[in-house]
Amino acid sequence: MTRLFRPQTMALPRYLFFTGKGGVGKTSIACATAVALADQGKRVLLVSTDPASNLQDVFDAVLTMEITEISEVPNLFVSNLNPEEAAARYREKVIAPYRGLLPDAAVKQMEEQLSGSCTVEIAAFDVFSSLLTNRALDRSYDHILFDTAPTGHTLRLLQLPGAWSGFLNENTQGTSCLGPLAGLNDKKEQYLETVQVLEDEKRTMLILVARPELSTINEAARASRELTNIGMNNQHLVINGQIEQSKTDDALAAALVTRQHEALANLPQELRTIPVYHLFLAPCNMTGVRNIRKLLSDQVMGTRDQWASPFETKKSKQYPELSRFIDELIERKQRVVFTMGKGGVGKTTLARTIALELAAQGENVHLTTTDPAGQCDFVSAGKSQRITVSRIDPKTEVKNYRKKILERSREQLDDEGLAYLEEDLKSPCTEEIAVFRAFAELVQKADDTYVVIDTAPSGHTLLLLDATEEYHREIAHAAGTVPKSIQQLLPRLRNPDETAVVIVMLPEPTPVFEAERLTADLERAGIRPSWWVVNQSLMRTRTNDPLLKKRSVNERIWIERVDRNAGHRLTVIPWQETDEDHF
Repeated sequence: MTRLFRPQTMALPRYLFFTGKGGVGKTSIACATAVALADQGKRVLLVSTDPASNLQDVFDAVLTMEITEISEVPNLFVSNLNPEEAAARYREKVIAPYRGLLPDAAVKQMEEQLSGSCTVEIAAFDVFSSLLTNRALDRSYDHILFDTAPTGHTLRLLQLPGAWSGFLNENTQGTSCLGPLAGLNDKKEQYLETVQVLEDEKRTMLILVARPELSTINEAARASRELTNIGMNNQHLVINGQIEQSKTDDALAAALVTRQHEALANLPQELRTIPVYHLFLAPCNMTGVRNIRKLLSDQVMGTRDQWASPFETKKSKQYPELSRFIDELIERKQRVVFTMGKGGVGKTTLARTIALELAAQGENVHLTTTDPAGQCDFVSAGKSQRITVSRIDPKTEVKNYRKKILERSREQLDDEGLAYLEEDLKSPCTEEIAVFRAFAELVQKADDTYVVIDTAPSGHTLLLLDATEEYHREIAHAAGTVPKSIQQLLPRLRNPDETAVVIVMLPEPTPVFEAERLTADLERAGIRPSWWVVNQSLMRTRTNDPLLKKRSVNERIWIERVDRNAGHRLTVIPWQETDEDHF
């Protein structure tokens, strides 16, 4: 029997974490849970830790790091944990005591030292850990919910308490890549308490969210396994977006039902031992409090006939096929190709498809991912003799980076200096530097081959590009002291004759809004997207199923909006009946 997810009837602890692969509905479920609990009279704080948060789209409100009350939902308060804003506050907190005491040049040097991605990470983590250990907040709210970034970024965030706590305990030199550790040492107890909160099953619950698809279920299993290893054992699984058996003879609906049955019949072992709940696919997008309230109620259930309504008969516009974009890449010799967008929109499969199409036309291709949750199944692409595949694995890159730096420094440093350097390289911040260098070396391959890069969900990608900007500033002061790959990276990304950026989205409000924000951020960095792709479009299918037809009608306004914003450089790809990846 299907057990529906109804948190308003469950005995829930104070802290709830929602995580899973991008696009599975974490934000919708976290928001619906928060609203349901607030409607019961509970005081609820909902916090987003996603660098690409879309809480503001759900509640149609301007949200910042300041705790904001949602007027339509008494007792509900929301905060967006913005990494850049957190970093700015952190920098000022560290530097302020020295203003007026140290020379301006020294203060400026401190500001530059604290301007990189390492500072962004520790600052965001610092805010996160404060939320879990703040006594006043603990007394003020019955529940604190965390809507997290897609899995890889979340695993990194939840593993940081132990990483930083261990680093601070082991460090004897008193410094780190963030400078003097005096500002961090007083955080030891807070970070240790954060670990204790995460491990306490009476205080913390992890809600893994997945779709009834193999890729998202396998991602949930991986997250479950890794989070169990750090002591988070109170786990629950929510399968979101299930489709009831169609009463029509619609081939697409039947294929989707068959696909979900196969996925759910083969749950990985890690997920068979935890409670599993289900939510049915809703007929409309989950934006606005009114729709959010329906998600965890029986209004989402019911027969398909209840959802039936007069459908538009307006003929769909014809959009260019993906092959036109491939031809343009070859014609312009744009050898660096990025697929970017919100998690779960199909970036990985699009990257694989582009690689296969380029290889079919006789081009050599290197296909890779920078996604920390990269489960990229590039096996089919790798079978082509013209395609090589890889993944930037953070753990591997850190190991190689540490080894390279230590070997290079042995002849230049004494034993004390090497000990200092070795401890500094144990900092969790080292990962950002190592991944960035690997990213630069990867782009350099485009000198003689096409490099197709499947990036992480938007927020993590932007942090990587921010790192690019910071390194570029350093290069301006130290030309010739850094690898050629890093010197050339940012100019290359900004050159439309060399780099093509493809923005991928679904025909739904949140992915479209996210794509618009991503486009604006890239353009501010001097990078102009080349092409836009709307994936998983029901409007481009011939479905007659009432539910799917209803959803297809809702797509039109979003596809037309993207087309206008993209200057008509848009490809719309339909849902496929047989391939889980939708291409």
